[in-house]
Amino acid sequence: MAKEFEMSMIGELTFFLGFQIKQLKEGTFIYQEKYTRDLLKRFKMDDCKSIETPMATNAKLEADESGIKVDQTQYRSMIGSLLYLCASRPDIMFSVCLCAQFQADPKESHLTMVKRILRYLKHTPSIGLWYPKAASFELLGYSDSDFAKCRVEQYLWGLLLARALTRFVCSEAEYIAAGSSCAQLLYVKQTLKDRVELTRIPLLCDNERAVKLANNQVQHSRTKHIDICHHFIRDHVAKGDILLRTWVLRSNWRTSSISH
Repeated sequence: MAKEFEMSMIGELTFFLGFQIKQLKEGTFIYQEKYTRDLLKRFKMDDCKSIETPMATNAKLEADESGIKVDQTQYRSMIGSLLYLCASRPDIMFSVCLCAQFQADPKESHLTMVKRILRYLKHTPSIGLWYPKAASFELLGYSDSDFAKCRVEQYLWGLLLARALTRFVCSEAEYIAAGSSCAQLLYVKQTLKDRVELTRIPLLCDNERAVKLANNQVQHSRTKHIDICHHFIRDHVAKGDILLRTWVLRSNWRTSSISH
């Protein structure tokens, strides 16, 4: 390239498109601390009181038809900025995507939730992604779709599921969500094919009925009304690409930070 283009050596890559990069002997650390602080300053949240979680455990976000309307442009700008930050902050992915559903008609309750995410960023500006060198790699998938208790219609990879679900339909929702998770795992497997050889990727689903539906190759009366495209997971379970098992969440998830 040096023969064709005028080039100069400026050292190791340390900053690129808002990402800060630290290259160490043990691995590479990618984070967006400067972007985070600029984001807080932009929305006048740099002096806010920090908080340890991006969302309350009992938070129930809904359409809020009778709520006070807020500036739609500002709300969308905040969501867009946070979505870019999700590239190095998977810990805020769920909270940001939940708030992003209300961009068409944001209310004060939605804005309060977004500001809580910003307060969490104030508390954890230096969290990022750590890629260790020569570390063992294992691909593991989790599927948990609790649509029965959700007060908002959820959009899951192009599939709209209604909130009014019976007990068996809940199993169908879990089954369909597991199929979507299966597709995502196979996509990641294909992406990593050049570097990592993966076989029988474990996919853990929290619904036993959904697991039995996927492992049962017989098309009985209770599954005939399910669109055939959602039986995608059955083929890959039969082929041995996916190992579908049940799992139970017994303790609360806790977010850990990596210091740079």
